[in-house]
Amino acid sequence: MRFDSVAAWLEWQQVAHPLAVDPGLDRVGVVFRRLGLARPHTVLTIGGTNGKGSVAAYLDAMLTAADYDIGLFTSPHLIRYHERIRIRGREITDDLLLTAFDRIDAARGNVSLSFFEWNALAALVAFAHERVDAAVLEVGMGGRLDAVNLLDADVAAVVSIGLDHREWLGDTVEQIGVEKAGIFRPDRPAILGSRNMPQSVARIAAECGARLRRIGVDFDFVERPDGWDFLGLGSRRRELPLPALAGSMQLANAATALAVLEAAEPGVLVPDEAVRAGLERVRLAGRFQIARRDREWILDVAHNPEAARVLATNLASRRINGRTIAVCGILADKDIDAIVSALAGQVQEWIAVRLDGPRSLPVSDLAARIALRTGAPVAAADSVASGCERAVAACGQGDRILVFGSFHTVGPALTHLGLEFERNGRQDS
Repeated sequence: MRFDSVAAWLEWQQVAHPLAVDPGLDRVGVVFRRLGLARPHTVLTIGGTNGKGSVAAYLDAMLTAADYDIGLFTSPHLIRYHERIRIRGREITDDLLLTAFDRIDAARGNVSLSFFEWNALAALVAFAHERVDAAVLEVGMGGRLDAVNLLDADVAAVVSIGLDHREWLGDTVEQIGVEKAGIFRPDRPAILGSRNMPQSVARIAAECGARLRRIGVDFDFVERPDGWDFLGLGSRRRELPLPALAGSMQLANAATALAVLEAAEPGVLVPDEAVRAGLERVRLAGRFQIARRDREWILDVAHNPEAARVLATNLASRRINGRTIAVCGILADKDIDAIVSALAGQVQEWIAVRLDGPRSLPVSDLAARIALRTGAPVAAADSVASGCERAVAACGQGDRILVFGSFHTVGPALTHLGLEFERNGRQDS
């Protein structure tokens, strides 16, 4: 199979494999071994239910500030597929993607790959082609059977564990913890970024011989009026600036990233000035992203109950004089009732929006479930763009608009608001 454009490749990849989600390393592992790719000097793998994108962004920003050539792999994307693979701070080019897809296709023979497996292999091919110093790999789903787990991590981190992707990972946090901890390796550091980890994570670490480091035990942070300090296992970084990313969990996420860097020494060495620069320059669209146009907009991809609770805390801490109007789009396979209930106390008016794709929910069903859980006024719109327009029309003096519920909601909103070229730019706080 060969195509002359990235768009044609992606269209084919989305339908070529019989299952949209097909966890497991057997098929993709065969292709990976055939490719014979050179391994980056340092591999940092970041998993977890929430927060892993932020930790990966901090690592990318800090290592880049320390003059390392970094390959960053994340998913999903908000606007362009190319966002998923970044090299030296820039999105992958069409030419390099086409080269990667051609190499994978030549190596796979008759092996069928899922869309995500094509994506992960393309990142690894690109990183080898560009000879990056270090790869920062964000787990797509779970960990144990995720394609990024093809590479043995020098340091692996699990940022948090909550109930999400239950049809594949399990119905309890203990079961999900087993899957997340599958990225740990014998005699290598395993970083835990949450104070509330299930016992299964520590058990898996002990069984495989990973060297566990926990926030609140082996590392932590101390917030100060003008910044914060990182307290590491064997180091301390003082008088750090507050992160450029907004939100109540960002100090814990930043501390987790610093614990990963400490554990990666001496493979990588990041001086304090690079840490400070990274904290100030880090950008990540759609995570409590605050934008000012005609009024304040807050965009957050929160799509599980734990993320929704964090979002509610962040909204409560950012007081306003008026109302919060939510443009809400959530996929059918998510815990819609729990997500909506978590935000009921912070939103005064709701606009349910229809999302594109096979996992979408009829917008009338979403609106009915929101009304049942909140008792607040609920309208329905047939697209994210029309939902945003309806929210603007409903706004009064001092009101703000929240857009949340999915990458499929925030991405179109960024485009509608003209923020697509600012997604890696400054985030107001």
